[in-house]
Amino acid sequence: MPTGPPRADHAQGRDTSVLARLAGLGGLGRTGSPPGGGRYGLLLAVLVGTYLFSAFGARQAATEVQVFLFALVLLIALRTSPLPGRWPVIIGVITVIGSLVTFFTSLTGARTGTAAEDLWKTLLLLLMTVIVVVRRVLAKPTVTIQSIYGALSAYLIVGLMFASGYAAIEHLGESVFFANNQQANTQTFQYFSFTTLTTLGYGDFTAAQSGGRAVAVLEALTGQVFLATLVARLVAAYRTPGPPEPAGRGLLPEDVDGPGDDEDRD
Repeated sequence: MPTGPPRADHAQGRDTSVLARLAGLGGLGRTGSPPGGGRYGLLLAVLVGTYLFSAFGARQAATEVQVFLFALVLLIALRTSPLPGRWPVIIGVITVIGSLVTFFTSLTGARTGTAAEDLWKTLLLLLMTVIVVVRRVLAKPTVTIQSIYGALSAYLIVGLMFASGYAAIEHLGESVFFANNQQANTQTFQYFSFTTLTTLGYGDFTAAQSGGRAVAVLEALTGQVFLATLVARLVAAYRTPGPPEPAGRGLLPEDVDGPGDDEDRD
C-alpha cells in the first residue's frame, strides 16, 4: 500500500525540479529561456545582395563599398549569433573603426593601402563572420531551416573571403595574378573564387603563380569538405515539423483506463 510521505517527497522533488528549470540550472543549458539569435534569413539575403552588387556594379564603386557591406555582414552575424559577455560590442567597435581606416587608406590609390583593405576584409571581417556563424549553427540542439540558411550563408562568405584573399595577393605581389594577362578586378576575383569553391573549373581564369595556385587548391578542398560534411549533414538531419500527436497517444495500454485500475482489480 502506498503511504503519504513518499508522495510528499515525490512532490517536493518535482517542486525542486521546477525551481531548477526556472533558474536555468538543469538540462545542460536546455532549460530556462532559449538563447537569442539563430535566424539567418536576413544574413543570407544581404550576402546575395552583396555579391550581386559587386558583380554588376561599377568596378571602382564595388571595390570601395564592399568593405562596408562586409562590415554589415559581420554585424548582422553578431546579432544573430550572439557571443558571451561584451565580445559583440568589442568586435562591433573594432569592425566599424577598422573599416573606416582601411577605406580611407585605400582611397590614396597605393597598392599597400588597397592590399591592407583586402586583408582586412579577408582575415578579420569575413573569417570572423564564418567562425561566428558556424559556431552558432553547430551549437543548436536541433536542425531547423534557419540552420540550413546559416550554413549556406557561411558557404557564400567563404567564397567572398577567398576572393578578397586573391585580390590581396595581386596587390602585394610583383606580377599579375591571372595567367595570359587576364584582367584582375573584384568581379573576376569573385568569379574565379566561386568556380574554384564549387570545383566547376571552367578554365577561362587560372592563377599564374604558385602562391595563387596553392590558395586555389585550399579553397577547392574547403568547398568540398564544407558541402560534404556540414551542409549535407544538416540537410540530412532536417525534418519538417509534423502534426501534433493526439492527446493520450503517449500513454501505455495499461494506463488508458486511468491510474489505480490495476490495484482495484487485485
